[in-house]
Amino acid sequence: MRRRVIFGMSAATSAFAATLALSAPAHAVPSDKLDVMASWTQTSAASEQAFHHARARQGDWAAYQFDWSTDKCSSSPDNPFGFPFENSCIRHDFGYRNYKAVGQFEAHKDRIDSAFYADLKRVCAGYSGGTRTACNSTAWTYYQAVSIFGISAADAPAKAAPPAGAVR
Repeated sequence: MRRRVIFGMSAATSAFAATLALSAPAHAVPSDKLDVMASWTQTSAASEQAFHHARARQGDWAAYQFDWSTDKCSSSPDNPFGFPFENSCIRHDFGYRNYKAVGQFEAHKDRIDSAFYADLKRVCAGYSGGTRTACNSTAWTYYQAVSIFGISAADAPAKAAPPAGAVR
């Protein structure tokens, strides 16, 4: 008797959930989209790993309407001097593109750039001696480039202009 009651409740719950899923608009984005984006754009290695795992299974995240497009390291080499920075650039692109799409870019830009730098330093940690030093220097250069120049086109003139009264 108990199994029939549990089965009946389970079937009813499943039917209710299916009805809700079918009645929701197809274009509705889950309400936790910003939370998911934030979890994939932190400075930790766990955040980086979670992002790359999710990227490998993009179809699982279709309801979120994420922009997975990337130009990798833009006009810079993806693997400068043989250092594999490509995956770091891909995650950085994800953060920029998706936070811009939801109008939250400025509020999250510094963290996305910091996560990029942390990713690059993790790449460099795999080297030793002078090679590690060269990698870290290259990572710093890439970080500085996005930190300074990685801005929205609308903000570019204001950010590029020197402060009032500055001597050129």
